[in-house]
Amino acid sequence: MADTLKIALAQINTTHVGALRDNAERIRRARAEGARLGADLVVTPEFSVGGYLPEDLVRKPAYVAACTEVIAGLAAETADGGPGLIVGGPWQDGAKLHNAAFLLEGGRIAARRAKHELPNYGVFDEKRVFDPGPAPGPVPFRGFRLGLMVCEDWWLPAVAETLCETGAEILLSINGSPFEADKHERQRLPLAVTRVVETGLPFVFLGQVGGQDEIVFDGASFVLNPDRSLAHLLPSFEEEVRLTEWRREGERLVCTPGAISRPPETLGQVYAAMVLGLRDYVDKNRFPGVVLGLSGGIDSALSAAVAVDALGADRVRAVMMPSPYTSQESLEDAAECARLLGIRYDVIGIGPAMEAFTAMLAPVFGNRPPDITEENIQSRIRGLTLMALSNKFGDMLLTTGNKSEMSTGYATIYGDMAGGYSVLKDVYKTMVFALSRWRNANRPAGAKGPDGAVMPLRVITKPPSAELRPNQKDQDSLPPYEVLDAILEGLVEGEKSVDALVAEGHDRATVLRVWRLLDRAEYKRRQAPPGVKITPRAFGRDRRYPITNGFTALVT
Repeated sequence: MADTLKIALAQINTTHVGALRDNAERIRRARAEGARLGADLVVTPEFSVGGYLPEDLVRKPAYVAACTEVIAGLAAETADGGPGLIVGGPWQDGAKLHNAAFLLEGGRIAARRAKHELPNYGVFDEKRVFDPGPAPGPVPFRGFRLGLMVCEDWWLPAVAETLCETGAEILLSINGSPFEADKHERQRLPLAVTRVVETGLPFVFLGQVGGQDEIVFDGASFVLNPDRSLAHLLPSFEEEVRLTEWRREGERLVCTPGAISRPPETLGQVYAAMVLGLRDYVDKNRFPGVVLGLSGGIDSALSAAVAVDALGADRVRAVMMPSPYTSQESLEDAAECARLLGIRYDVIGIGPAMEAFTAMLAPVFGNRPPDITEENIQSRIRGLTLMALSNKFGDMLLTTGNKSEMSTGYATIYGDMAGGYSVLKDVYKTMVFALSRWRNANRPAGAKGPDGAVMPLRVITKPPSAELRPNQKDQDSLPPYEVLDAILEGLVEGEKSVDALVAEGHDRATVLRVWRLLDRAEYKRRQAPPGVKITPRAFGRDRRYPITNGFTALVT
């Protein structure tokens, strides 16, 4: 019986859904690197061949057949005497379709294990497209018994217990685990410790890296020994192929300790997720770059900084679109942001378009006084202008709205909501301020933007304003953001009742008003662009509410 085993953990970016050739090539490179390191086995993430999350793409027989062909081809390549290989993909087993892990060894598919626990919450709809597999037994590999698990299988105790009882020597999980702020310390690590305590077996969590539409995968793969000690922790948001070395000590497998790459602080994690999500969305959809409106306000300044860090200054174009209500401060701050970031900066005044709309609509509007209608026209003129630039030059329009605005409906549909992607969609305004201060003081690893400040301090310190009418401030019509965001987090992430929030010290009238704003804006959020998931309850995939909703009548 062998006493040592070398497993290479391939924390790679195979999130390009449907790009089977590209994913297969990434897997080949990972296997070659594993072979160079002396690995016996190379492990890749969940659904590494097909790309995760595949959604309804797995309903297409042609897609499943193509994945099956790629997996067979990768299996044939293992006849070269090099490392064995674990990949993820669909498994058509008669009438059943599984999310499965495949062990490729000796030129063939040596074993398959179907995912037993199918998640059906948050961003996941796996029960809709996959069939659950039976509780799995261990997979034999070169004298060892691998307890192969697919993501959700280790979040619940049954699969680990079955593997332990049937002779597994190690719990080895391939994952497509989406990023949420502080998820490693808050959820993954404590739960992994629980599985180790329950079974007495070492545990390997292999995560993937990359962005797929709204979802970002942060990696942070790790190994726990049977004594619950952390033997390896791979970097967050970076690809790496890490060799782990195992030996038998009595009847236990123990991993030799290696490097521990601690995750960034919370703000650093969130910023890195926004950068990676935007970079992969733009690059995988083959956009040459992005264009965005740069207003002199904090949301557009932070969005521009993320774009430059993700793509480089030469792929970011900013446009200031002043109206008669735009302040001199905003003009100066937008220009200074562009200068600090080194991006192209154009100024296109919207005054002539405002005058044209006023004249065009005057016969119909009559003597009605100006109101929010005219404010929304300004926003839609700006949206139209930016979309024209996007269409003409091919750059994707990056929207700049934050979660506080999207929650309360303080965003104009077909105006500032127009565009292809939003990096702040799941970021509350209070965190926008914190992230802006953080980026001015920190340049993240791998960022393509400059060192030092990326926006003037005044952008962060001045009172937020849409500048759609004279002397307008956000807090003319909204509670202070620290109050608003606390209520919204209770309503959205916490699903708390009005009474519960009042018991926490919030004013009842304010809570009721925010509740109504939140519910009434659902129709806008249905038409919003995708954006990076940061919190446990992102709008869209995580939180799906009816537009026509009478429940608010119960709390009036």
